[in-house]
Amino acid sequence: MSSNADTVPVFHTVSELRSWRSDQRKQGKTVGLVPTMGALHNGHLTLVSAAQQSCDTTVVSIFVNPAQFAPHEDLDQYPRTLPQDIQKIAETQANCVVFAPLVSEMYPNGITTDRSKQKGTFVEVLGLSEMLEGGSRPHFFRGVATVVSKLFHIVMPEMAFFGQKDVQQCCVIKNLVADLLFPIKLNIVPTVRDPVDGLALSSRNVYLTEEQRAKAPALYRGLCAAQKLYSQGITGREELIGAVAAEAAQENLDIEYICLSSPDTLEELDSVPSSGAILSSAWRMGKTRLIDNVLIGFEF
Repeated sequence: MSSNADTVPVFHTVSELRSWRSDQRKQGKTVGLVPTMGALHNGHLTLVSAAQQSCDTTVVSIFVNPAQFAPHEDLDQYPRTLPQDIQKIAETQANCVVFAPLVSEMYPNGITTDRSKQKGTFVEVLGLSEMLEGGSRPHFFRGVATVVSKLFHIVMPEMAFFGQKDVQQCCVIKNLVADLLFPIKLNIVPTVRDPVDGLALSSRNVYLTEEQRAKAPALYRGLCAAQKLYSQGITGREELIGAVAAEAAQENLDIEYICLSSPDTLEELDSVPSSGAILSSAWRMGKTRLIDNVLIGFEF
C-alpha cells in the first residue's frame, strides 16, 4: 500500500486490498465500489459522491483494462493520469481508498488485445453484449464483464455504482449480477453533462479539437428533441430516431448508429412500449468515438 495526496490509501495488489476489506468487515462497515479506467472527471466524481452517501467507505478502482480494447484501438493512447486522479479523490474529503492494480495482478496469465490469442478465464453476458456497441466492438463487453467480475470478487462491495452514459454496460452488468448471483446492489447514476451545452462528460472528450467540441453537443440536442416528441405523444421509432438524425445532419456528424431499444433485451423496438425504451447513439468525430443516450418512459 502507498499513500498519496496526504489522505488517500492506494492499494496496488489484490492481497493488500483484501486485507483492508477484511478489516472493514470486522468493523461492520459497508463498502461501495466505483469502477473506473481513470482520467477522472466530474462524472466519475459524481459516482464517488453517490457511493459516499450510501456506504461507510468507498473503493475507487483505477485500471485501464486491456481486455476492453481491440488491437486497432487506443489502449496505448488512453489517458493515464493516476496522480491527478488520486488528488481529485482526496479533495472529496470523505472516506475513500484507491485500488490501482498492475495488469499482472488482474490477469495472472497475461493479456493481449488479440482475442484469438488470449488465455485464461473470461466472462461473457450473451444476448446483450452483441447489441448496439457490440456491433462494432465485439470484444468490448467480454472485457467489461470479466474485469467487473474480478473487481466484485476482490472488493466484495455491498453496492456498486455505474453511470447511465454507458447504458449498455449498465444493462450487461445488471444481468451479470443476477446470473452469477452476486450479493451486490447496483446503483445507476444519471449522466453528468457539461452545464452549458449538455455534452456527456467522457475521458475521451480530451481528444476533440476545438471545432469538434463545438459540434459534439448536436447529438444530445437530437436526443432531447426526441424526448420532447415523446412527451407530445409520439412513440414511433422512425419519428424519434429521425429527430436525432436531423440534428446530427446539421453538423455533418458521422453517425454510427441510432437505436430505440428495449431496456431488458436491447432489441430494436418499433415504438416505445409502456415499459419504456432506451434511445442511444454513437458517432465519430475525427478519431474520437462518442456515445450518448436518454431514457424514454422509464428510469433505472
